[in-house]
Amino acid sequence: MTEMTRVYLVRHGTTEWNKEEIFRGRIDCKLNETGLAEARALEEYFRDVGIDSIYSSPLSRATETAQAVAVSKGLTVIPDAAFIDMDYGQWQGLPLEGVKVKYPDLYRLWLERPQEVTFPGGENLSRVRARAWEGLERVVQGNPGKTVLVVSHRVITKVLICAALGLDDSHFWQIKQDTAAVNCFEYTGQTFVTSLINDTCHMNSIHFNVYRKDF
Repeated sequence: MTEMTRVYLVRHGTTEWNKEEIFRGRIDCKLNETGLAEARALEEYFRDVGIDSIYSSPLSRATETAQAVAVSKGLTVIPDAAFIDMDYGQWQGLPLEGVKVKYPDLYRLWLERPQEVTFPGGENLSRVRARAWEGLERVVQGNPGKTVLVVSHRVITKVLICAALGLDDSHFWQIKQDTAAVNCFEYTGQTFVTSLINDTCHMNSIHFNVYRKDF
């Protein structure tokens, strides 16, 4: 019988640029106070869950989130570039409202047909999905029968969920990912079964009854 590998896929906590709706991408920014509180809530969420390994995007907002869980487990966070945020190219560092003014047609396309967008000087969803999926497959193949945690970014978690569900990237906006949300895949050696999407129950004390934008 094939051993099952469980992967918890988590989006990092909140940064000031999330709050201010500024495109982050490869620009490194740290968690703000809300993000640090979310990371502590994740540590509590996983307190009674056996975790064997923890992987993270190498960007600070992800590694800080992962570290909160790693410390309580006595584990070392393993940085993995496969899970780094999307390269938004010329959009990086720009506020959402500025993008709407400077790139109105491309922004409209991003909302309506995200799978057709290649960001000027950056990536497209197809490229992001390919590298992230390679990373996910590598992680499960290296951890048969174990439980691992992967901390990444909104775009990465969305495309990986789409891929696991057999959906193409046109469904990008149909997957919501809040900051510090928990997702879970179960891998049996042949296929990924999605058992949890965008679980935020651990953050009720931080964001109780508050609608959060998908940004």
